[in-house]
Amino acid sequence: MANPYINKIFSDVTLTVDLTTVQRGDKVSDVLNDYRLEKSKGTCHEFKGPFEEVEEVFWKLSPLRRSTDLKYQTQDYQDHSSTQKIEPVEVVGVVMDYISQKYSQELDRTVGNNVSLQLNGAKDKVCFHPLGNSTDMAQRCLFARERFITFYQKIATDLKARTFDIDPTLKVTQRKYIEREFPKLMISSSSGSYASSSISVTGSYADTLRFEDFLKNGGTMSQRPTTQHRWQSQTTVDGASGFSMTQNQRKQEEENCPICLDAIKESQKKTLSRCKHSFCRDCLNKAFESKPACPVCGILYGNLKGTQPENGTMTFSTVKAPLPGNDSYGSIVIRYEIPSGIQGEEHPNPGQRYEGTSRTAFLPDSREGRKVLKLLERAFEQRLIFTVGQSSTTGKSNVVTWNDIHHKTNRNGGPVNYGYPDPDYLDRVQDELKAKGIY
Repeated sequence: MANPYINKIFSDVTLTVDLTTVQRGDKVSDVLNDYRLEKSKGTCHEFKGPFEEVEEVFWKLSPLRRSTDLKYQTQDYQDHSSTQKIEPVEVVGVVMDYISQKYSQELDRTVGNNVSLQLNGAKDKVCFHPLGNSTDMAQRCLFARERFITFYQKIATDLKARTFDIDPTLKVTQRKYIEREFPKLMISSSSGSYASSSISVTGSYADTLRFEDFLKNGGTMSQRPTTQHRWQSQTTVDGASGFSMTQNQRKQEEENCPICLDAIKESQKKTLSRCKHSFCRDCLNKAFESKPACPVCGILYGNLKGTQPENGTMTFSTVKAPLPGNDSYGSIVIRYEIPSGIQGEEHPNPGQRYEGTSRTAFLPDSREGRKVLKLLERAFEQRLIFTVGQSSTTGKSNVVTWNDIHHKTNRNGGPVNYGYPDPDYLDRVQDELKAKGIY
């Protein structure tokens, strides 16, 4: 719905238009014909009205500015961007250790070949530096920073750390087996010795649950054939018999629970309706307590509820001025208001105050843009747009921050400045929403 308050607050705004700064004065007159032209002062026109109407006129007149003025503005912007400081990203040391050990290749691809990623000595900040002298290196760094934030958050939100007491003999004798069966688990010992009886495990929820089951079974993977046995069967058996054995093994694997790896009893079998993956009912219920998503493919079931403060508002209005790259449509202006408050149990520091925020975002008023607006409204209702935590730009804690659903907070400037034109933005944001079950 449109914002009912903004025009009441700013009911009498004045816009001054200097005709010497536009390409054709008659075009300005054409634009203003539909509005209330209050008076003229020499080469200047003054337009008065409520905020949203003045804003609409401003964006209609912006394309008429003289090219010389735009040239100087663009040069100033380029000079600024070439020396622009790229803000570091606040990270958690254990998460970065995990990424470095288990996702190093994916991290390199995310950052790219033209940007250097450096972790400071305290392992709480990641800095980005250009590798080259081209004029667009600042933009490359900003793109790399955005990609890194998305990559980091996807891993961090599913990362679990557990400590187990384990028979040192089992750990030594089964070391290679453990490393092979759990390649994405980061395993270390509290005392620094692999022969210690205490072991720390860091990995995804599903992997840590599998590892816990592995220990409960005395260091065996129940009825699931080991990777080594599968390789031997496929490489030592020829012809039709080899094919038959592989099919039987595949059938056996399909009947094992992907979480606990035990054979699924028919009376306890639960098959998810959309992806058709099957689990032990108790295992699935336990997994859904953490996140209502398939542990195998990630498809969401039910409504995912976020940690966005409950007393916020989301409003929107439309203006006729187009966004760059969307010249055939007007604009949708979204305004979020999240007041300050007290953190709840779902937040990092329950009982402490958090600082609220006010944000404005823009969408093209096209069919696809209106579709994204509806999806964002659903995400806001499910408390998924914002969260309470630490700002990745200022480093300040206990503040309301974006929650991995990217918004265009500027009309202009392109992707590097969170603005338009950006032809792929609507597709990307729909992918981000789909990952949270909004589609």
